[in-house]
Amino acid sequence: MNKNRSFPFLVFIIIFGIGAASAFGLHAAAQDALAIGIFCTAVIIASLISAGIQVADQWSRVVVLRLGKFRSLQGPGIFLIIPFIDTVPYWIDTRVLTSSFKAEKTLTKDTVPVDVDAVLFWKIIDPEKAALAVADYQSAINWASQTALRDVIGKTMLSDMLEGRDKISDALQKIIDTRTEPWGINVISVEVKDVLIPASLEDAMSMQAQAERERQARVILGDSERQVAEKFGEAAKTYANNPVALHLRAMNMLYEGLKTNSTIVIVPSSAIETMQLGGLAGLTALTMGIGQEKTIKEANSEPAGDSVPMQVPESVPPSPISAE
Repeated sequence: MNKNRSFPFLVFIIIFGIGAASAFGLHAAAQDALAIGIFCTAVIIASLISAGIQVADQWSRVVVLRLGKFRSLQGPGIFLIIPFIDTVPYWIDTRVLTSSFKAEKTLTKDTVPVDVDAVLFWKIIDPEKAALAVADYQSAINWASQTALRDVIGKTMLSDMLEGRDKISDALQKIIDTRTEPWGINVISVEVKDVLIPASLEDAMSMQAQAERERQARVILGDSERQVAEKFGEAAKTYANNPVALHLRAMNMLYEGLKTNSTIVIVPSSAIETMQLGGLAGLTALTMGIGQEKTIKEANSEPAGDSVPMQVPESVPPSPISAE
């Protein structure tokens, strides 16, 4: 951690400046030996005082040892130590810290090798324990996170790992927090960034997903066909009990077909008599009448240009439908 040395350096400059000014005055008075002594004394005093002044930032806590024993926990702000007697081995950051860790080629419960990347959010709540209970708390928490991640992966199915990352994160948080609590470290949360599986397995899972979607589409299509068949059955019951409705429906179907397509192929069948559309000659006459109407409308809608406009009657009475 970066130390704040601005204020101690300022104190050193002030003391050194006073000593240098005094030595220069004595040198001007031809007292060179005393001037040199004052100058050296000022340098030593400035160095000792600046070394004894320490400044900790708002988020820093400082562990102070006196002759190898724990003396106090200092910070934030300014504090004093005795040079050569007191030492400062740790400047501890009490803010929320992050650590990235991973588990490579770890087998899941169903023996699938996976690579998992995760991020740990943690905070030091007891700087004294973090400094004295473990040699290197950062390395220790990284190793604890990796071993916990491998343990959780070995007890989890691949499908549960891909679908329930929140459960894995909660399990990791509990395990890591239990291991790091004696070190004065609190685990805030664990986030799983990515789960990598073998390419062959990924292709197989993709094919499985496509097959599942196709199956659902076929089920939906079959259900739609069933609903349409039910509606047709209800309509058939209505037409069976109401011949007039069947006749009107048949006429409407014939009209719609002739309106969109002027060419129609009529195949002799008993369906014509069943739908009460008249004889074959009547249908042919009706088709010719609609075709003539379309021809007249197309001729009237064409631009005249330089040619003589064609006089076409606006309407031609349709041919009557002959009934058998």
